[in-house]
Amino acid sequence: MSNERPEHPGLVRALGAWDGVLLTVGSILGSAIFLTTSDMARSVPHAGLILLLWIGGGLVTLTGATAYAELGAMFPEAGGQYVFLREAYGPLAGFLFGWTSFFVIASGGIAALAAGFGEYLGAFFPFFSTGHVLGQLQVGTWKVTATGGQLAGALAIAALTGVNYVGVREGGGIQSALTVLKVGLVLAFCGLGLLAPARAAWSPLSPLPAGPLLPALGVGMIAVFWAYDGWYQLTFSAGELRRPERNLPVGLIAGTAAVTLLYALVNLVYARGLSIPEMARSGRIGEAAAAALLGPAGGRLVSVAGLVSIFGALSAAILACSRIYLPMARDGLFFRGLATVHPRFRTPGPSLVAQGAWSTVLVFSGSYEQLYTYVVFALLLAHAATGGAVFVLRRKRPDAPRPHRAAGYPLVPAVFVVFSLGLALNTLFERPGHSALGLGLAALGIPAFAAWRRRRGGPARQDAR
Repeated sequence: MSNERPEHPGLVRALGAWDGVLLTVGSILGSAIFLTTSDMARSVPHAGLILLLWIGGGLVTLTGATAYAELGAMFPEAGGQYVFLREAYGPLAGFLFGWTSFFVIASGGIAALAAGFGEYLGAFFPFFSTGHVLGQLQVGTWKVTATGGQLAGALAIAALTGVNYVGVREGGGIQSALTVLKVGLVLAFCGLGLLAPARAAWSPLSPLPAGPLLPALGVGMIAVFWAYDGWYQLTFSAGELRRPERNLPVGLIAGTAAVTLLYALVNLVYARGLSIPEMARSGRIGEAAAAALLGPAGGRLVSVAGLVSIFGALSAAILACSRIYLPMARDGLFFRGLATVHPRFRTPGPSLVAQGAWSTVLVFSGSYEQLYTYVVFALLLAHAATGGAVFVLRRKRPDAPRPHRAAGYPLVPAVFVVFSLGLALNTLFERPGHSALGLGLAALGIPAFAAWRRRRGGPARQDAR
Protein backbone atom coordinates (compact mmCIF):
# COMPACT_ATOMS: atom_id res chain seq x y z
CA MET A 1 0.00 0.00 0.00
CA SER A 2 1.32 3.45 -0.84
CA ASN A 3 2.42 5.73 1.97
CA GLU A 4 1.50 8.85 0.01
CA ARG A 5 -1.31 10.94 1.37
CA PRO A 6 -4.46 11.17 -0.78
CA GLU A 7 -5.28 14.57 -2.13
CA HIS A 8 -8.10 16.38 -0.38
CA PRO A 9 -9.48 19.86 -0.50
CA GLY A 10 -7.98 21.98 2.25
CA LEU A 11 -9.63 23.70 5.15
CA VAL A 12 -10.55 27.29 4.38
CA ARG A 13 -8.72 29.98 6.36
CA ALA A 14 -11.75 32.01 7.34
CA LEU A 15 -11.10 33.00 10.97
CA GLY A 16 -9.41 36.25 11.91
CA ALA A 17 -7.77 37.55 15.09
CA TRP A 18 -11.09 38.66 16.60
CA ASP A 19 -12.56 35.20 15.94
CA GLY A 20 -9.52 33.69 17.64
CA VAL A 21 -9.96 35.83 20.75
CA LEU A 22 -13.66 35.00 20.92
CA LEU A 23 -13.03 31.29 20.39
CA THR A 24 -10.53 31.27 23.27
CA VAL A 25 -12.88 33.19 25.55
CA GLY A 26 -15.78 30.98 24.52
CA SER A 27 -13.78 27.81 25.11
CA ILE A 28 -12.89 28.82 28.68
CA LEU A 29 -16.00 30.61 29.89
CA GLY A 30 -18.55 27.95 30.79
CA SER A 31 -20.41 27.30 34.03
CA ALA A 32 -17.38 26.85 36.32
CA ILE A 33 -17.12 30.51 37.29
CA PHE A 34 -20.71 30.35 38.64
CA LEU A 35 -19.97 27.25 40.75
CA THR A 36 -16.28 26.77 41.59
CA THR A 37 -15.76 29.56 44.14
CA SER A 38 -18.21 27.82 46.45
CA ASP A 39 -15.97 24.76 46.61
CA MET A 40 -12.90 26.96 47.07
CA ALA A 41 -14.47 28.78 50.03
CA ARG A 42 -14.65 25.50 51.93
CA SER A 43 -10.91 24.82 51.55
CA VAL A 44 -9.65 28.44 51.43
CA PRO A 45 -11.97 30.48 53.73
CA HIS A 46 -10.52 33.87 52.83
CA ALA A 47 -11.93 36.17 50.13
CA GLY A 48 -8.59 37.81 49.38
CA LEU A 49 -6.83 34.47 48.90
CA ILE A 50 -9.64 33.23 46.67
CA LEU A 51 -9.27 36.30 44.45
CA LEU A 52 -5.50 35.82 44.43
CA LEU A 53 -5.92 32.19 43.33
CA TRP A 54 -8.16 33.20 40.41
CA ILE A 55 -5.63 35.80 39.23
CA GLY A 56 -2.71 33.43 39.80
CA GLY A 57 -4.48 30.69 37.85
CA GLY A 58 -4.92 33.08 34.95
CA LEU A 59 -1.24 34.04 35.01
CA VAL A 60 -0.17 30.38 35.02
CA THR A 61 -2.54 29.69 32.14
CA LEU A 62 -0.92 32.58 30.27
CA THR A 63 2.47 30.87 30.62
CA GLY A 64 0.95 27.91 28.81
CA ALA A 65 -0.72 30.14 26.23
CA THR A 66 2.55 31.75 25.18
CA ALA A 67 4.22 28.32 24.87
CA TYR A 68 1.34 26.96 22.78
CA ALA A 69 1.41 30.15 20.70
CA GLU A 70 5.02 29.45 19.69
CA LEU A 71 4.15 25.89 18.69
CA GLY A 72 0.95 26.88 16.89
CA ALA A 73 2.73 29.57 14.88
CA MET A 74 5.38 27.00 13.91
CA PHE A 75 2.78 24.45 12.79
CA PRO A 76 -0.27 26.44 11.58
CA GLU A 77 -2.41 23.42 10.73
CA ALA A 78 -5.34 21.55 12.19
CA GLY A 79 -4.64 19.31 15.15
CA GLY A 80 -3.04 21.41 17.88
CA GLN A 81 -1.47 19.20 20.54
CA TYR A 82 -1.56 16.16 18.26
CA VAL A 83 0.74 17.95 15.81
CA PHE A 84 2.99 19.45 18.51
CA LEU A 85 3.55 16.11 20.26
CA ARG A 86 4.05 14.30 16.94
CA GLU A 87 6.67 16.77 15.78
CA ALA A 88 8.54 16.87 19.10
CA TYR A 89 8.43 13.23 20.22
CA GLY A 90 7.28 11.15 17.27
CA PRO A 91 3.96 9.78 15.98
CA LEU A 92 3.13 7.55 18.97
CA ALA A 93 3.01 10.50 21.40
CA GLY A 94 0.70 12.45 19.12
CA PHE A 95 -1.48 9.42 18.49
CA LEU A 96 -2.00 8.66 22.18
CA PHE A 97 -3.18 12.22 22.74
CA GLY A 98 -5.57 12.03 19.78
CA TRP A 99 -6.77 8.56 20.79
CA THR A 100 -7.68 9.60 24.34
CA SER A 101 -9.14 12.86 23.06
CA PHE A 102 -11.57 11.13 20.73
CA PHE A 103 -12.75 8.43 23.10
CA VAL A 104 -12.66 10.31 26.41
CA ILE A 105 -11.09 13.77 26.78
CA ALA A 106 -12.73 15.82 24.02
CA SER A 107 -15.89 13.76 23.57
CA GLY A 108 -16.33 13.36 27.33
CA GLY A 109 -15.87 17.09 27.79
CA ILE A 110 -18.47 17.77 25.10
CA ALA A 111 -20.84 15.30 26.78
CA ALA A 112 -20.33 16.98 30.16
CA LEU A 113 -21.04 20.42 28.70
CA ALA A 114 -24.11 19.10 26.89
CA ALA A 115 -25.46 17.52 30.08
CA GLY A 116 -24.80 20.77 31.96
CA PHE A 117 -26.70 22.66 29.29
CA GLY A 118 -29.64 20.30 29.77
CA GLU A 119 -29.56 20.84 33.52
CA TYR A 120 -29.62 24.65 33.15
CA LEU A 121 -32.30 24.47 30.45
CA GLY A 122 -34.46 22.35 32.75
CA ALA A 123 -34.68 25.30 35.15
CA PHE A 124 -36.59 27.20 32.45
CA PHE A 125 -38.35 24.26 30.72
CA PRO A 126 -39.14 21.39 33.12
CA PHE A 127 -39.51 18.89 30.27
CA PHE A 128 -35.74 19.14 29.75
CA SER A 129 -34.81 18.77 33.41
CA THR A 130 -32.55 15.94 34.51
CA GLY A 131 -35.31 14.80 36.86
CA HIS A 132 -37.76 14.20 34.00
CA VAL A 133 -37.36 10.53 33.06
CA LEU A 134 -38.23 9.80 29.44
CA GLY A 135 -37.63 6.05 29.51
CA GLN A 136 -35.37 3.23 30.59
CA LEU A 137 -33.51 0.46 28.81
CA GLN A 138 -32.34 -2.57 30.75
CA VAL A 139 -30.30 -5.49 29.47
CA GLY A 140 -29.52 -7.90 32.29
CA THR A 141 -28.01 -5.87 35.12
CA TRP A 142 -27.12 -2.98 32.80
CA LYS A 143 -29.68 -0.16 32.88
CA VAL A 144 -29.71 3.18 31.09
CA THR A 145 -32.18 5.91 32.03
CA ALA A 146 -32.91 8.65 29.50
CA THR A 147 -33.86 12.04 30.93
CA GLY A 148 -35.05 15.30 29.49
CA GLY A 149 -31.68 16.84 30.34
CA GLN A 150 -29.87 14.19 28.30
CA LEU A 151 -32.23 14.77 25.39
CA ALA A 152 -31.57 18.52 25.54
CA GLY A 153 -27.83 17.85 25.55
CA ALA A 154 -28.08 15.50 22.59
CA LEU A 155 -30.17 18.02 20.63
CA ALA A 156 -27.62 20.75 21.40
CA ILE A 157 -24.77 18.54 20.12
CA ALA A 158 -26.72 17.73 16.95
CA ALA A 159 -27.61 21.37 16.25
CA LEU A 160 -24.11 22.74 16.80
CA THR A 161 -22.51 19.87 14.88
CA GLY A 162 -24.82 20.67 11.97
CA VAL A 163 -23.94 24.37 12.03
CA ASN A 164 -20.22 23.60 12.07
CA TYR A 165 -20.65 21.01 9.33
CA VAL A 166 -21.98 23.51 6.79
CA GLY A 167 -19.09 25.94 7.13
CA VAL A 168 -16.42 27.33 9.39
CA ARG A 169 -17.79 30.83 8.81
CA GLU A 170 -21.22 29.69 10.00
CA GLY A 171 -19.78 27.82 13.00
CA GLY A 172 -17.42 30.65 13.83
CA GLY A 173 -20.23 33.20 13.45
CA ILE A 174 -22.48 31.33 15.88
CA GLN A 175 -19.55 30.94 18.26
CA SER A 176 -18.67 34.63 18.11
CA ALA A 177 -22.28 35.70 18.68
CA LEU A 178 -22.65 33.38 21.67
CA THR A 179 -19.38 34.58 23.17
CA VAL A 180 -20.30 38.26 22.80
CA LEU A 181 -23.69 37.56 24.38
CA LYS A 182 -22.32 35.64 27.36
CA VAL A 183 -19.51 38.13 27.98
CA GLY A 184 -22.11 40.89 27.86
CA LEU A 185 -24.25 39.07 30.43
CA VAL A 186 -21.26 38.50 32.73
CA LEU A 187 -20.20 42.14 32.43
CA ALA A 188 -23.76 43.24 33.20
CA PHE A 189 -23.70 41.07 36.31
CA CYS A 190 -20.33 42.51 37.34
CA GLY A 191 -21.35 46.09 36.69
CA LEU A 192 -24.63 45.82 38.58
CA GLY A 193 -23.00 43.84 41.38
CA LEU A 194 -20.19 46.36 41.86
CA LEU A 195 -22.62 49.30 41.85
CA ALA A 196 -25.08 47.70 44.30
CA PRO A 197 -24.59 48.35 48.03
CA ALA A 198 -22.20 45.79 49.48
CA ARG A 199 -23.88 43.16 51.61
CA ALA A 200 -20.75 41.46 53.00
CA ALA A 201 -17.73 43.19 54.50
CA TRP A 202 -14.41 41.84 53.32
CA SER A 203 -10.81 42.91 53.09
CA PRO A 204 -7.92 41.36 51.22
CA LEU A 205 -5.85 42.08 54.35
CA SER A 206 -8.14 40.25 56.79
CA PRO A 207 -6.46 37.65 59.05
CA LEU A 208 -5.42 34.44 57.32
CA PRO A 209 -7.31 31.26 58.17
CA ALA A 210 -5.89 28.94 60.80
CA GLY A 211 -4.34 25.60 59.84
CA PRO A 212 -1.94 24.51 57.09
CA LEU A 213 -2.30 27.04 54.28
CA LEU A 214 -0.24 25.52 51.45
CA PRO A 215 -2.32 22.31 50.99
CA ALA A 216 -5.52 24.39 51.00
CA LEU A 217 -4.11 26.72 48.35
CA GLY A 218 -3.13 23.69 46.28
CA VAL A 219 -6.67 22.33 46.39
CA GLY A 220 -8.04 25.73 45.44
CA MET A 221 -5.58 26.14 42.56
CA ILE A 222 -6.61 22.78 41.07
CA ALA A 223 -10.22 23.99 40.99
CA VAL A 224 -9.16 27.27 39.39
CA PHE A 225 -6.99 25.55 36.78
CA TRP A 226 -9.91 23.43 35.62
CA ALA A 227 -12.10 26.53 35.41
CA TYR A 228 -9.58 27.87 32.86
CA ASP A 229 -9.59 24.60 30.89
CA GLY A 230 -10.22 24.97 27.17
CA TRP A 231 -7.77 27.86 26.70
CA TYR A 232 -5.68 25.77 24.27
CA GLN A 233 -8.51 24.74 21.92
CA LEU A 234 -7.77 27.50 19.42
CA THR A 235 -4.62 25.58 18.40
CA PHE A 236 -6.83 22.77 17.10
CA SER A 237 -8.31 25.19 14.56
CA ALA A 238 -5.03 26.78 13.44
CA GLY A 239 -5.64 25.44 9.93
CA GLU A 240 -8.62 27.77 9.59
CA LEU A 241 -7.04 30.96 10.89
CA ARG A 242 -6.02 33.72 8.54
CA ARG A 243 -2.40 34.74 9.20
CA PRO A 244 -2.06 32.11 11.95
CA GLU A 245 1.48 33.24 12.74
CA ARG A 246 -0.09 36.44 14.10
CA ASN A 247 -3.70 35.65 14.86
CA LEU A 248 -3.12 32.46 16.84
CA PRO A 249 -0.84 34.09 19.46
CA VAL A 250 -3.19 37.08 19.66
CA GLY A 251 -6.22 34.84 20.11
CA LEU A 252 -4.62 32.64 22.76
CA ILE A 253 -2.97 35.34 24.84
CA ALA A 254 -5.56 38.12 24.57
CA GLY A 255 -8.44 35.68 25.08
CA THR A 256 -6.87 34.15 28.20
CA ALA A 257 -6.04 37.59 29.62
CA ALA A 258 -9.63 38.74 29.04
CA VAL A 259 -11.04 35.75 30.91
CA THR A 260 -8.62 36.33 33.79
CA LEU A 261 -9.99 39.87 34.15
CA LEU A 262 -13.59 38.62 33.96
CA TYR A 263 -12.97 35.96 36.60
CA ALA A 264 -11.40 38.52 38.93
CA LEU A 265 -14.37 40.89 38.53
CA VAL A 266 -16.90 38.12 39.14
CA ASN A 267 -15.16 37.08 42.36
CA LEU A 268 -15.08 40.69 43.55
CA VAL A 269 -18.86 40.67 43.19
CA TYR A 270 -19.10 37.42 45.15
CA ALA A 271 -17.02 38.93 47.96
CA ARG A 272 -19.34 41.95 48.12
CA GLY A 273 -22.48 39.85 48.15
CA LEU A 274 -21.72 36.85 50.36
CA SER A 275 -19.71 36.12 53.46
CA ILE A 276 -17.29 33.18 53.36
CA PRO A 277 -19.70 30.85 55.22
CA GLU A 278 -22.46 31.82 52.77
CA MET A 279 -20.13 31.16 49.83
CA ALA A 280 -19.30 27.73 51.19
CA ARG A 281 -23.00 26.87 51.60
CA SER A 282 -24.04 28.10 48.15
CA GLY A 283 -23.88 25.36 45.53
CA ARG A 284 -24.62 27.89 42.78
CA ILE A 285 -22.68 30.79 44.15
CA GLY A 286 -23.30 33.03 41.13
CA GLU A 287 -27.06 32.89 41.55
CA ALA A 288 -26.80 33.28 45.34
CA ALA A 289 -24.58 36.37 45.10
CA ALA A 290 -26.74 37.93 42.40
CA ALA A 291 -29.90 37.33 44.43
CA ALA A 292 -28.26 38.81 47.54
CA LEU A 293 -27.09 41.96 45.76
CA LEU A 294 -29.76 42.45 43.11
CA GLY A 295 -32.79 40.46 44.23
CA PRO A 296 -34.55 37.56 42.46
CA ALA A 297 -34.10 39.22 39.03
CA GLY A 298 -30.34 39.12 39.56
CA GLY A 299 -30.41 35.40 40.25
CA ARG A 300 -32.40 34.89 37.07
CA LEU A 301 -29.83 36.94 35.12
CA VAL A 302 -27.05 34.64 36.29
CA SER A 303 -29.13 31.58 35.37
CA VAL A 304 -29.47 32.93 31.83
CA ALA A 305 -25.75 33.77 31.75
CA GLY A 306 -24.94 30.22 32.86
CA LEU A 307 -27.17 28.72 30.18
CA VAL A 308 -25.63 30.85 27.43
CA SER A 309 -22.10 30.28 28.75
CA ILE A 310 -22.43 26.50 28.66
CA PHE A 311 -23.99 26.55 25.19
CA GLY A 312 -21.18 28.79 23.94
CA ALA A 313 -18.49 26.58 25.48
CA LEU A 314 -20.16 23.56 23.88
CA SER A 315 -20.14 25.31 20.52
CA ALA A 316 -16.43 26.14 20.87
CA ALA A 317 -15.53 22.58 21.86
CA ILE A 318 -17.41 21.05 18.92
CA LEU A 319 -15.80 23.45 16.46
CA ALA A 320 -12.23 23.06 17.76
CA CYS A 321 -11.94 19.45 18.94
CA SER A 322 -13.19 17.94 15.68
CA ARG A 323 -10.01 19.28 14.04
CA ILE A 324 -7.78 16.88 16.01
CA TYR A 325 -8.79 13.79 14.04
CA LEU A 326 -8.28 15.08 10.50
CA PRO A 327 -4.44 15.09 10.63
CA MET A 328 -4.43 11.78 12.50
CA ALA A 329 -6.44 10.14 9.74
CA ARG A 330 -4.31 11.75 7.03
CA ASP A 331 -1.22 10.35 8.75
CA GLY A 332 -2.80 6.90 8.41
CA LEU A 333 -3.26 6.65 12.18
CA PHE A 334 -7.03 6.83 12.52
CA PHE A 335 -10.19 5.88 10.70
CA ARG A 336 -9.63 6.52 7.00
CA GLY A 337 -13.01 8.17 6.52
CA LEU A 338 -12.04 10.99 8.88
CA ALA A 339 -9.25 12.11 6.55
CA THR A 340 -11.61 13.99 4.25
CA VAL A 341 -12.68 17.60 4.10
CA HIS A 342 -16.14 18.30 2.66
CA PRO A 343 -15.59 19.44 -0.95
CA ARG A 344 -18.21 22.17 -0.73
CA PHE A 345 -18.29 23.30 2.90
CA ARG A 346 -14.51 22.89 3.44
CA THR A 347 -15.03 21.52 6.96
CA PRO A 348 -13.91 18.17 8.45
CA GLY A 349 -17.44 16.82 8.09
CA PRO A 350 -16.77 13.13 8.91
CA SER A 351 -14.78 14.10 12.01
CA LEU A 352 -17.62 16.34 13.17
CA VAL A 353 -20.21 13.60 12.67
CA ALA A 354 -18.09 10.92 14.38
CA GLN A 355 -17.32 13.20 17.32
CA GLY A 356 -20.98 14.21 17.66
CA ALA A 357 -22.21 10.61 17.54
CA TRP A 358 -19.78 9.35 20.17
CA SER A 359 -20.40 12.37 22.44
CA THR A 360 -24.14 11.70 22.24
CA VAL A 361 -23.58 8.07 23.25
CA LEU A 362 -21.62 9.32 26.27
CA VAL A 363 -24.39 11.78 27.18
CA PHE A 364 -26.95 8.99 27.38
CA SER A 365 -24.54 6.55 29.03
CA GLY A 366 -24.10 8.89 31.97
CA SER A 367 -20.51 7.65 32.36
CA TYR A 368 -18.71 10.60 30.76
CA GLU A 369 -17.90 12.30 34.08
CA GLN A 370 -16.27 9.15 35.44
CA LEU A 371 -14.34 8.59 32.21
CA TYR A 372 -13.16 12.18 32.17
CA THR A 373 -12.01 11.87 35.79
CA TYR A 374 -9.97 8.81 34.84
CA VAL A 375 -7.94 10.64 32.21
CA VAL A 376 -7.21 13.85 34.16
CA PHE A 377 -3.75 12.53 35.08
CA ALA A 378 -2.93 11.63 31.45
CA LEU A 379 -4.25 15.00 30.25
CA LEU A 380 -2.00 16.89 32.68
CA LEU A 381 0.98 14.86 31.49
CA ALA A 382 0.05 15.81 27.91
CA HIS A 383 0.07 19.49 28.90
CA ALA A 384 3.49 19.09 30.53
CA ALA A 385 4.81 17.28 27.45
CA THR A 386 3.42 19.94 25.14
CA GLY A 387 5.06 22.69 27.17
CA GLY A 388 8.26 20.65 27.05
CA ALA A 389 7.94 20.45 23.26
CA VAL A 390 9.02 24.10 23.12
CA PHE A 391 12.38 23.09 24.62
CA VAL A 392 12.67 19.91 22.53
CA LEU A 393 12.01 21.69 19.25
CA ARG A 394 14.34 24.57 20.09
CA ARG A 395 17.06 21.93 20.37
CA LYS A 396 16.01 19.69 17.47
CA ARG A 397 15.17 22.47 15.01
CA PRO A 398 17.02 25.57 16.12
CA ASP A 399 16.81 27.17 12.67
CA ALA A 400 13.10 26.49 12.06
CA PRO A 401 10.99 29.63 11.49
CA ARG A 402 9.32 30.80 14.70
CA PRO A 403 6.96 33.67 13.89
CA HIS A 404 6.13 33.87 17.58
CA ARG A 405 8.55 33.04 20.39
CA ALA A 406 7.38 32.12 23.87
CA ALA A 407 7.73 35.13 26.13
CA GLY A 408 10.34 34.82 28.87
CA TYR A 409 11.87 31.64 27.46
CA PRO A 410 13.06 29.45 29.13
CA LEU A 411 11.62 30.54 32.50
CA VAL A 412 7.99 31.18 31.51
CA PRO A 413 7.40 27.88 29.63
CA ALA A 414 9.23 26.07 32.46
CA VAL A 415 6.71 27.47 34.96
CA PHE A 416 3.89 25.92 32.93
CA VAL A 417 5.66 22.55 32.67
CA VAL A 418 6.41 22.45 36.41
CA PHE A 419 2.88 23.53 37.31
CA SER A 420 1.33 20.85 35.05
CA LEU A 421 3.61 18.17 36.49
CA GLY A 422 2.81 19.34 40.01
CA LEU A 423 -0.93 19.02 39.40
CA ALA A 424 -0.37 15.62 37.78
CA LEU A 425 1.56 14.39 40.85
CA ASN A 426 -1.13 15.77 43.14
CA THR A 427 -3.76 13.91 41.12
CA LEU A 428 -1.67 10.72 41.26
CA PHE A 429 -1.40 10.88 45.06
CA GLU A 430 -4.99 11.98 45.64
CA ARG A 431 -6.58 9.53 43.18
CA PRO A 432 -4.08 6.76 42.44
CA GLY A 433 -6.76 4.34 41.23
CA HIS A 434 -8.28 6.82 38.80
CA SER A 435 -4.84 7.84 37.56
CA ALA A 436 -3.86 4.24 36.91
CA LEU A 437 -7.12 3.57 35.04
CA GLY A 438 -6.60 6.71 32.98
CA LEU A 439 -3.13 5.61 31.98
CA GLY A 440 -4.59 2.21 31.18
CA LEU A 441 -7.16 3.78 28.86
CA ALA A 442 -4.39 5.72 27.11
CA ALA A 443 -2.19 2.61 26.93
CA LEU A 444 -4.94 0.80 25.01
CA GLY A 445 -3.96 3.11 22.16
CA ILE A 446 -0.54 1.45 21.81
CA PRO A 447 -1.81 -1.75 20.13
CA ALA A 448 -4.24 0.38 18.10
CA PHE A 449 -1.31 2.53 16.93
CA ALA A 450 0.62 -0.59 15.92
CA ALA A 451 -2.38 -1.96 14.04
CA TRP A 452 -2.92 1.25 12.09
CA ARG A 453 0.75 1.41 11.16
CA ARG A 454 0.69 -2.17 9.88
CA ARG A 455 -2.48 -1.48 7.94
CA ARG A 456 -0.88 1.56 6.35
CA GLY A 457 2.09 -0.53 5.28
CA GLY A 458 4.88 1.18 7.24
CA PRO A 459 5.71 4.05 9.54
CA ALA A 460 3.05 6.70 9.49
CA ARG A 461 5.56 9.47 9.45
CA GLN A 462 9.29 9.75 9.71
CA ASP A 463 9.91 9.24 13.43
CA ALA A 464 13.02 11.38 13.66
CA ARG A 465 13.09 14.82 12.16
